[in-house]
Amino acid sequence: MFNAELTRNEFPMLVAGDKEQKPLAFLDSTATTQKPACVIDAMDDFYREHYSSVKRGVYRLSARTTEAFEKTRKDIAKFINAKTEDEIVFTRGTTESINLVAWSYGRKFFNEGDEVLISALEHHANIVSWQLVAEMKGAKIKVIPVKDDGDLDLAALPSLLTPRTKMVAVAHVSNSVGTVNPIEEIIATVRKFAPQAKVLIDAAQSSSHIKIDVQKLDCDFLAFSGHKMYGPTGIGVLYGKYDVLDSMPPWHGGGEMIKNVTFEKTTYADVPARFEAGTPAIAEVIGLGKAVEWLNEKGLDNIREHEAQITQYALKQLAEIPQVKVLGNPKERGALISITLDGIAVGDAAMILDEENVAVRSGHHCAQPVMDRFGLDATLRLSFGAYTLERDIDRFVAGIKRVIRLFA
Repeated sequence: MFNAELTRNEFPMLVAGDKEQKPLAFLDSTATTQKPACVIDAMDDFYREHYSSVKRGVYRLSARTTEAFEKTRKDIAKFINAKTEDEIVFTRGTTESINLVAWSYGRKFFNEGDEVLISALEHHANIVSWQLVAEMKGAKIKVIPVKDDGDLDLAALPSLLTPRTKMVAVAHVSNSVGTVNPIEEIIATVRKFAPQAKVLIDAAQSSSHIKIDVQKLDCDFLAFSGHKMYGPTGIGVLYGKYDVLDSMPPWHGGGEMIKNVTFEKTTYADVPARFEAGTPAIAEVIGLGKAVEWLNEKGLDNIREHEAQITQYALKQLAEIPQVKVLGNPKERGALISITLDGIAVGDAAMILDEENVAVRSGHHCAQPVMDRFGLDATLRLSFGAYTLERDIDRFVAGIKRVIRLFA
């Protein structure tokens, strides 16, 4: 059985924070998650016991490190049910994964007048990356609109798909509203009305919350970040169907992404090495592997059920405060809530909450078009993880009430 209280004790940062005069309520897991001791220990053991490079030495240390490094690739392939570990490319994070696809696939296959379809709920990484390549290639950006409740207007999707649609890039879970998009339905619609289009899913906000089966989804690409799934920063994953990845040129040049180099011509390595130029983030890959093991041990379904209970508890508590307005009311909400406060700047509220040792995010959350759509400059966002407890919500609510009293 999943026990959130015991799970919390596995996180050194939270244990230390709970010992302070005002215990820590960490409610910013959408931005980044805290790290369990097993992830920290795995990275520490690497540096202390078998630090070496990967794939470049025949000595025992290098062989041991390479084995641990490639084990993570295999474990991630299994985690998302890829056909083979060769469909797993290590990047620095979701942002780099999306940029890799935009600059490699887009630069090769986009032509003037082609179309890239994104949604009105996207993070900047899934907007700006496509804008840069579209400007270079003469392609167009089109947008799936969002309704007042925060759900995408999928009735408009068929008419937005045309024979010129080359890429559909959509977030699985919105990082600003919390909407869980029905990506199965979206992909099925794309396959029906624009079978030539490739589909990329931004899974930054879903990889540690929702079980993902890339074969069942039939997406062409899927991107996520290690630091949002209890792993380290500086490491991410790009999944791509092997034949699609194999059709793409490298986007970085350097060591390990080549077969042969002469001054006249270079031939490139097979997938995934073709996209992993230079010495990789070895410790971070090993840490991510341990985070995946940890998630498997806890069970994503268990974590999601716990987070859903915490989310409903928070919504109920917030509904009792008249000055609080919750952004959106989607059919399915992820483990986050964005709010505004009548007559109170959310940045001021966040600073006062910090005085109470309650950590939340204020701002546009790298999703300015979403804020514009709802007529806002910023929101206060509280977001949850496997370690979030009801007492964290109680601390937040008490802090919000103090904010309201101060500004009344």
